[in-house]
Amino acid sequence: MVRMSVLADCLKSIHNAEKRGKRQVLVRPSSKVVIRFLQVMQKHGYIGEFEFVDDHRGGKIVVDLLGRINKCGVISPRFDIAVNKIEQWVNDLLPSRQFGFFVMTTSSGIMDHEEARRKHAGGKILGYFY
Repeated sequence: MVRMSVLADCLKSIHNAEKRGKRQVLVRPSSKVVIRFLQVMQKHGYIGEFEFVDDHRGGKIVVDLLGRINKCGVISPRFDIAVNKIEQWVNDLLPSRQFGFFVMTTSSGIMDHEEARRKHAGGKILGYFY
């Protein structure tokens, strides 16, 4: 089967392992976007430590799960989001204003929507987690 999106496969395997109650999950292959997305999730305390394992193929990542993820996924296609439209996307995408984040790629790097609003940077949406 052809792999369309590395990020989508990663988030789906994390979500499935979280639903099954696993403590760790092995994600392969790896990419820079996947690593930055996981760093944003780790910064907000949704996952624990993760380790990159270079196997001279696609690379692997071992992620420690904390049991805090209810849902995570990719938004495809990667829609453009202007700074003044971030609030509308938050209302449409996340279950509540108190928790959950969506990750976007901006000219300042990959970050969550709150940091993008603080930096006044729009960009393209990658995915979400809550």
